[in-house]
Formats: sequence, C-alpha cells, structure tokens
Amino acid sequence: MKALILNSGLGSRMGIMASEQPKCMTKISNSETILSRQLKQLVDAGIDEVVMTTGLFDGVLVNYCQSLDLPVHITFVKNPFYQNTNYIYSIYCAREYLDDDIILMHGDLVFENAVFDTVLSSVKSCIVVSSTKELPEKDFKAVIRNGHVEKIGIEYFHHAMAAQPLYRLRKNDWKIWLNNIIKFCESDNVKCYAENAFNEVSNTCMIYPLDIKDMLCGEIDDLEDLAVVSNKLKEIESRTVYMCFSADMLHSGHIAIIKKAQRLGKLMIGVLSDEAVVSYKRYPLLPFTERKAMFENIAGVYKVVEQKTLSYKDNLKKYQPTYVVHGDDWCNGFQKFVRDEVVSVLASYGGILIEYPYSNDKKYQSLEYRAREDLSLPDIRRARLKKAIAMKGTVSAIEAHSGITGLIAEKTVVYQNGEAHQFDAMWVSSLCDSTAKGKPDIELVDMTSRFRTIDDIMEVTTKPIIFDGDTGGLTEHFVYTVKTLERMGVSMIIIEDKTGLKKNSLFGTAVAQTQDSIENFCAKITAGKKAQKTQDFMICARIESLILEKASCIL
Repeated sequence: MKALILNSGLGSRMGIMASEQPKCMTKISNSETILSRQLKQLVDAGIDEVVMTTGLFDGVLVNYCQSLDLPVHITFVKNPFYQNTNYIYSIYCAREYLDDDIILMHGDLVFENAVFDTVLSSVKSCIVVSSTKELPEKDFKAVIRNGHVEKIGIEYFHHAMAAQPLYRLRKNDWKIWLNNIIKFCESDNVKCYAENAFNEVSNTCMIYPLDIKDMLCGEIDDLEDLAVVSNKLKEIESRTVYMCFSADMLHSGHIAIIKKAQRLGKLMIGVLSDEAVVSYKRYPLLPFTERKAMFENIAGVYKVVEQKTLSYKDNLKKYQPTYVVHGDDWCNGFQKFVRDEVVSVLASYGGILIEYPYSNDKKYQSLEYRAREDLSLPDIRRARLKKAIAMKGTVSAIEAHSGITGLIAEKTVVYQNGEAHQFDAMWVSSLCDSTAKGKPDIELVDMTSRFRTIDDIMEVTTKPIIFDGDTGGLTEHFVYTVKTLERMGVSMIIIEDKTGLKKNSLFGTAVAQTQDSIENFCAKITAGKKAQKTQDFMICARIESLILEKASCIL
C-alpha cells in the first residue's frame, strides 16, 4: 500500500501563511504542521511508501520533508503546470508510481487517528463522509445510492453527505479511476477535479461511504478553518483512554492494542490487583507492584492505576475517560456482565467503548500455557498459598485424592454477575486417599503411597496443595515427612494432637481418642519447623480439644 498526498495547489486563500511555503507546512500546534502530522500518522500505520505531488515552493517542501527524518520513502512528483491545472493533472504526472492499493489525501487535510484507523481497516474502497455535518456550499459532497458512492463533487445536494478527500482505494478500483484520469488529461481536460473522472466510472469503481459522524476530518482552506481545526486538536489531545490489564507478561498482541489505544488520546492503564486476578484467572507470576511498574515503563503510557476488582465501575466514575478500549472477546461469556456495566457507566457521561478484534493466535496461547507450567514448579507452587492467605485473608480449598479430582479442583470456575469464583488450593485428605484405595482411615496407607498420590495431582495441576498429615506419626517420621513435602512443592501440612492408632475425628467421643500432651505435640512441631528449609512451607496444628469435648483445657 502507498499513500498519495496532493500538495501541488497554490494555497492562495491562506494569505500570508502560504506566501513563502506550501500550505501543508502550516503549523496546527506547537509541535506539528499539517504535513508532519500526516506523515507521522502514515508511519505509525506502517505505510512507508509515499508519493507526493508538488508545485509552488517544491524545493522548500522537499527540504522540509527531509528535515523530519521519518522512516518513510517519499517520491516527489512536480506538476510543471501547477498554476494552470487542477490536481487531476498532478495525479496524471505521478501515474507510473501508483500501481498499488492507495491511501489518497489532500495535503491540507487534518484528521484524527481514529478516523485514519477506520479508513485503514476498511475491506472495501471508501471515502470519508459525515452524516451529522451540514452539507457545505463549496466543498465536496458524496451522492450515496444503493449503499455506494455514485457522484462526488461540490455541486451535489440531493441524496448527499458531506465528504472529505480521504480515500482508501483497492488496487482494482483505483486502476479503473486512474485510467479515466489518464483519459481526461490526455484529452486536455485538466482543470476539473479528479472526482469528475470518478463520476463517469462509479458503476465499476466501487467506492463506499465511511461515516465518521462528528470525528475530526477536514481541510484547512483559510485562517478560519485553521482556528477551528487547531482548537479541535487541542480537545482531542486532552482526551483520555482507559484500558485494563491483568497480564504479568507482555507479548506483541498486547503492544499492538496498546499502540492503537494511544492513538486515541492519553492512555491510562488500570492494572488488576492480585486479588482480582486470583479470583478469576490464575495466580499472577508477578505481584501487582511489579506489573504496575511494567506498564509504567511502556513508552506513551500516560498513567497507571490500580483496578481493585473485575468491575471497571469505580475507576470509570473516578477518571471518566473519553474512551474505554478492549478486545471484542468479552461480548459473550462471563465478562459480558462487566462489558454491559462499562457501557452503562460510559453512557452516563458520554464516554465511548471501542473494541478491537481479539487475537486467538496460537503463539499467545502457548505463552499462557508456559506461564501455567511455571506455576506448577515446586518453588513457585509452594509459595502461592502463603501469599494467597496474606492477600485474601481467607482462602478456599477443595479435597483432591487423584489426578482426575485434582483437575476438577483446578478447572472448576463459577461465573456470576461478571465475577469468577474458584478454589485457591487443594486439600489432600487421608480419609479420601485411603477410601480411594479401599483402605480404612487409620493411617494404614503409608506416606510413600500418599506421596505418589501427590505426584499424580501435581503432574496435571498448578494450584497449591494442603496435605492432611493426620497425627504426623512419630517425631522422627514427621521430620522426614516435612522435608519430603517441602521438596515436592506442597504448601502446608496439617497435623492433629492425637496419639495412637488414628481414629477419624468425625467419630467424636463415640470411640476412644487420646490427645497428645502439650509438651510432646509442641516438640513434634518444633522438630518439623527446624527441618523445613524455606519460609514458604507451613505447618498447621489442629487441636482436637473441641471435638473431644475438652475445650476447657484451652480456655
């Protein structure tokens, strides 16, 4: 794709502003001219081939373009008869360079990024029109019939919309139009608009209207236009854009949508809190502070804030961004509730939701799979339970005693009202492990066998594991158990203060159960704590006094 920029006009209506330079070099802000803005927009869109027609002050124009030092190749084509011809002849002069899809624009045209992005994404040849603006007396209108453009010119008022000379032209359509431009010029019909040539072939050169409504796209013909456009640009530059991320790793898909969002205004990124991420996705590999710093170091990000929940509501009411940008993957599924709430809040103050196609590229999915694999590593898995408790205060766990029950615990998520609820950990119960093996719950299943159960679960899951250690056995055995579980990546062992052959606590006082002495139980715990090597592993003591109706002992 190439861009064709028409800069061969005299710009006489600009008066002194165009007395020593082409009109396209008029400043529209402290840092931009019309042309520098156009070229930067083209570069940002990945267009690196530009054909530019010139006329008066062509040397000044060439030097200026070179001074911008942009990564774009510009072919300059001078219209030698610029004083006596219209831009139809300038296009004719450049015809040999235009055998491609074309972005065609006049050199005095200023448009906002959202307009240009929409033009570029069109799958059909199109011209920018506005259904909300009044029809101008002396500027272009487009006659629309049967959904496509039939005529373009200043003289049309029926079935017409205000039009601007910004086109996206597919090669086949452009070839039809260009061939008729060539016929016009070789018949010495060089003082009319190029659109006159289009009007003769509009039944085969299919150009469709692209309605931008109230977005900025307009020519600067005089000083009044300059003032209007400059003020509009100031308003555009003050717009804010809000996006929300949970990501703890960034890939090219993230960067692509961030760049699109930056083109709409000052980009503010809400980073989901660790609690919010854990509630619906997986445990983040990076904590909130690190994820926040990661986004703060992306060029062009204006501000990074915390979003405490999946709901955008609080942040939208607080910051009132002009736009919210998101992928279109939340139009269905559990996030639809969140999306509907966003739409409602935006409507309350006039904000706009912009959705881009969500990428299902397999390379991005593989990154997520790799992240989940990292979460299954012993050191990472072991540490997660303690962090989750510190983060949430209360965690939920479900029993697992095999690979398949581990997968059920891992995959079970309940979506409700835009929120997701899942288990934080798995409890490997001696009762269920014994029962699954057809054995009574009396510590008959040895630790080696129970460790194999943990291996089966760990092989297919990532969530933290809490191990039901019954009485812990002899102190010497408990030390070995602690070392093994910690090395495997288990997060916690729970032991109870009973002695002798284990009897399930659910029996209560129906069977004889003996509590260990405080001294012996404390000694066992102390030995276990001395055996552990990390701060992540936890030993939890379960006191049986209540179930044995000996609560007075601990009051």
